[in-house]
Amino acid sequence: MWLQIIQCRVYWGPVITGQGLLLKCRLLLKRLLNWSLKLDCTLLILRPASSKQNGRPFWIIHFRDYIHSRSFTSIGIYYAYPIIGNALQFKANAGDFFNQIIEGTNENRHLPLAKVWVGPVPFLILYHAENIEVVLSNSRHLDKSYSYRFLHPWLGTGLLTSTGEKWRNRRKMLTPTFHFSILSDFLEVMNEQTDILIQKMQKHMDGEPFNCFSYITLCALDIICETAMGKKIYAQSNSDSEYVQSVYKMSDIIAKRQRAPWLWPDWIYNKLEEGKEHSRRLKILHSFTASVIKERAKFTSSEPDCDSDQGPRKRQAFLDMLLKTTYEDGQNLSHEDIQEEVDTFMFEGHDTTAASMNWALHLIGSHPEVQKAVQAELQEVFGSSDRHVGVEDLKKLRYLECVIKESLRIFPSVPLFARSICESCQINGFKVPKGVNAVIIPYALHRDPRYFPEPEEFRPERFLPENSNGRHPYAYIPFSAGPRNCIGQRFAMMEEKVVLAMILRHFDVEACQSREELRPLGELILRPEKGIWIKLQRRTK
Repeated sequence: MWLQIIQCRVYWGPVITGQGLLLKCRLLLKRLLNWSLKLDCTLLILRPASSKQNGRPFWIIHFRDYIHSRSFTSIGIYYAYPIIGNALQFKANAGDFFNQIIEGTNENRHLPLAKVWVGPVPFLILYHAENIEVVLSNSRHLDKSYSYRFLHPWLGTGLLTSTGEKWRNRRKMLTPTFHFSILSDFLEVMNEQTDILIQKMQKHMDGEPFNCFSYITLCALDIICETAMGKKIYAQSNSDSEYVQSVYKMSDIIAKRQRAPWLWPDWIYNKLEEGKEHSRRLKILHSFTASVIKERAKFTSSEPDCDSDQGPRKRQAFLDMLLKTTYEDGQNLSHEDIQEEVDTFMFEGHDTTAASMNWALHLIGSHPEVQKAVQAELQEVFGSSDRHVGVEDLKKLRYLECVIKESLRIFPSVPLFARSICESCQINGFKVPKGVNAVIIPYALHRDPRYFPEPEEFRPERFLPENSNGRHPYAYIPFSAGPRNCIGQRFAMMEEKVVLAMILRHFDVEACQSREELRPLGELILRPEKGIWIKLQRRTK
């Protein structure tokens, strides 16, 4: 069986402005939908009744060779309309949309491949390890998919979103920054911020259930701000600040736009309330990081050589290392380049880790036998001491690491991500042409019973060395895999060990929700719809 999807192109030209624009767009989409029920088009050109209004011509869509496919089944969808694809068949609510995807992958797990159209863009759905390996292990398929362009206004083309030679150069430059010997310097920040978290959580000890999601998220935000930018924002004490609220809101805004192709054109989006909110939040985020970079750059350029043994050593942040690379190592990084990477660290470094720690707490609190095993390990390492977590301690927390890995298997922080097929290839006997977007779904992949028997069961022992040997290397990818895997996974694992170890040294945790009540929302980050509710008891040492 062969799949042939011919790449489609959409050209956006000058657009009309003025009153009635949105009404005209709605009428146009309605007519296109009615028309698409009757025709399967290969070429569509839309022209206005009159060629100009206010001196500007309408936009023209040139849409060629829409799709030709045989013996290829979509996930739960049997017809794709021209222009809008399957978008109208997607559920509007984030939770319903994610459930729709997961139900489709479960029902069609026996199929080798599946496809879906989001607007005029084809997406290949992958959730089998052997198929995912073809894409992730190949250094030719390193570019992120079309949907990542909606991150560009916030993150620019930093490490997450860049392509080609720029990505290769940035990855090479930044990799030494994430060496364990450098990351260990961040332990002090992680311990200090977790101390604040423990103080906040003690107010709920021996009391009623409470939602811990925001507590842990604010702690993670404080950690990433200080380690990435060298700036304390006191998020745990001032959660109402504009910057904190904007970090929260931005990923939700982007996720909503990604799954709604009628919001893709900037000239439409910027006139809507969602687009105006996007611009307002963007200004807050960029203004803050720009001011921090300016402040740190001024300090770094005037700072004397800090290798001297005299005086306390200044605490380094990722930003300081980027500035040092620019000033001392001759890398041609502008302030815009540096801001791209700092914003990327902020986006990737707090939401993902915070979500992972919350899911882990729920699972630990739902399985008392696992909690006792973790606390026994903590007792062995720390005894009755209240000291901070050190580098050597991290190496000894092997069972806690298994717990974190199993939690990431069941609830991967990034439930799906996408790559662009940059060169025609074969996947499971199908010919997939250049230009198709491949959507990889770790949430479904991690539930493949071939590699994880009884996949809904929480069993940290799966990740003991003797049980991991022989498992397909692409069956478990919470941090992606291959040459473009997550550069910050060591940082994330270190932070999660510190925070969870400190919580479980102080408290016994009891989950107050069943798995069914959690209702995951699979947006940019996998979150529970109504938070994570727990009860805390003082731990008897």
